Amino acid sequence: MDEIRSNNNVVYRCTYHVVWCPKYRRDVIKGDVDTRLKEIIREVCVERDTPIAELETMPDHVRLLVTCDPQYGIHRLVKQIKGRSSRLLRTEFPHLKSRMPTLWTNSYFVATVGGATLEIVKRYVENQRNV
Repeated sequence: MDEIRSNNNVVYRCTYHVVWCPKYRRDVIKGDVDTRLKEIIREVCVERDTPIAELETMPDHVRLLVTCDPQYGIHRLVKQIKGRSSRLLRTEFPHLKSRMPTLWTNSYFVATVGGATLEIVKRYVENQRNV
């Protein structure tokens, strides 16, 4: 997962930890819903060429560790995953429609992963003039 990737004009290593929850933090990610959700997430990530390092679900949230092209953007990836999974899961599992108005909350958590600490990077930038 620590590999350096590139597109036409950007070389990058951007790995993100993303967490999101069902509306009202309901315990709906279990059984067949859980299995199907993981399939959908993997499909979207394969289409977008965004390797998954880890994917884990709990009944009330999803955790994803993924490498994403910075030109595509983590926001667009999460939006596509949440949009497609909501549409498909609510179609395939009607009980999800009756329990909540939408499957996912509008929000999510995202943090970059790996690399050096902020303090080390700050020192590196400060010392560039001395090299």
